[in-house]
Amino acid sequence: MYLFFRDLAIILIAAKFFGLIARKLKAPQVVGEIIAGLLIGPSLLGVVQLSDTISVFAEIGVILLMFSTGLGTNLKQLMKAGPIATLVACVGVFVPLVGGTLLYGAFYGLGAIGSPEFYKALFIGTIMTATSVSITVFFVVAVIVGFVLYKAMTWLDNRNPHTQRITIASLGFCFAMAYIAEQYFGIADITGAYIAGIVLCNIHDAPYVERRVEISNYMMFAPVFFASIGLKTDISGLTPDILLFCVCFVIVALITKIIGCGLAAKICKFNWTDSLKVGVGMMTRGEVALIVAQKGLAVGMVDAVYFTAVILLIIVSSVTTPLALKTLFAKYPSKDHPSAVAVNESGKA
Repeated sequence: MYLFFRDLAIILIAAKFFGLIARKLKAPQVVGEIIAGLLIGPSLLGVVQLSDTISVFAEIGVILLMFSTGLGTNLKQLMKAGPIATLVACVGVFVPLVGGTLLYGAFYGLGAIGSPEFYKALFIGTIMTATSVSITVFFVVAVIVGFVLYKAMTWLDNRNPHTQRITIASLGFCFAMAYIAEQYFGIADITGAYIAGIVLCNIHDAPYVERRVEISNYMMFAPVFFASIGLKTDISGLTPDILLFCVCFVIVALITKIIGCGLAAKICKFNWTDSLKVGVGMMTRGEVALIVAQKGLAVGMVDAVYFTAVILLIIVSSVTTPLALKTLFAKYPSKDHPSAVAVNESGKA
């Protein structure tokens, strides 16, 4: 058991160090944390091995990440965007899903519908759909249960504002929803955690709870999660064929988001310039893509070597999206459709 503390110390220090280097280089901090895991893991130095305890810490990290995402969701803005955001989100999911599936099929074959190869291709497409912000969920059970618990948490919040009690109760609700989602509904625990965040996002102390959760998570659990991605990544299996696939994966992922979301915006009567801005603004992928890929690895849907493609996508999309948007807004001054900002903030899926 004592070896776990050694490994945890190495992971936290290495993740923080390389995270700071990544930030200095204008790259996402999570990329540095992943590289730290890759460096200290079995693929390179072999200092740290992925253990069951490290895996548990990583799972807590990803659950808290999704809970924080739910807490930070602006439901009023989401409702304001209404049908436009929903259409942009749906088309922005469908086009990359098809593009990613066909890309895998072009490299390795699709196989018959229902075959393992077909499901692998479909999963590669699923990774492409994930962005760095929200996931749109509508579950009847979640709405009913959520309403009751929202009222209960509101009552507790009004009587215990800005106290540890509300934070502890919120965390208990988060983990309970993660368990219920996985155990009784057969969906991922991260979905339950996200729904828990959505349920609580409108209580008065939601920003307070979000800050408290993020402090604990980003100090320990989240770095362990991102480093564990590096620990699981097997670069020994990289071949010229897979490297070519990684490059094509990034290109297809970016283009399909622009086409899908931009086309949906055009259908909603945006002009071509604003439609392009919406499409480009939706290109960014972040921790959600990693979470999806990690879940696929856990059930054997994807090989560890394909994490390289996801990491590359996060780096490229994080760098190119703000640069492209800056260029677009400089060349075409803001004459945005009144719902454009709301779509970009709340319609990502």
